[in-house]
Amino acid sequence: MSMFAKTAGWLHRRAENFLALMLGALFLSFLIQIVFRYLLNLPLGWTVEFVAIAWLWGILFGYAFVVPEKDVIRLDILYALLPPFARRVLDVVTSGICIAIFAWTLPQVWDYVTFMKIEKTAYMKIPFDWVFSIYIPFALAVIIRCGRTAWRAISDPVPYDLPAISAETHDYD
Repeated sequence: MSMFAKTAGWLHRRAENFLALMLGALFLSFLIQIVFRYLLNLPLGWTVEFVAIAWLWGILFGYAFVVPEKDVIRLDILYALLPPFARRVLDVVTSGICIAIFAWTLPQVWDYVTFMKIEKTAYMKIPFDWVFSIYIPFALAVIIRCGRTAWRAISDPVPYDLPAISAETHDYD
């Protein structure tokens, strides 16, 4: 196993650990809010804010660094009915559109995220550029994943390991 593969595997496991800690903290914060609001009649604003930020980061960070391509949820009921060539064309076209949209909006997103350093969250006083900064790696991950999908559709006869047509596979044969 190459040094790059070992390092990538180690980084992926740390990303999984970070996401698990984030989800645990989100759940604990949610429980704290329930106890304080309904048992002690003392609602806490920071817990609602933290849950919203942790949820945002969990979804975007998870997609960008943790969830493998085979586990991404797709609505492909009609897609699976298409012949292999049509699926390849659809993959290339939809990936190209997605890449174009995310690449075109990336400079504006960067400007917005860096501009938001002037604002802070209401309770926790976290600068909004920190809150929204996760969108940049998310957008880059979308571009990379769509590029890989398009490349597989163009170059690989069977782009995924699973040979059967199902809601979680692509079968071009």
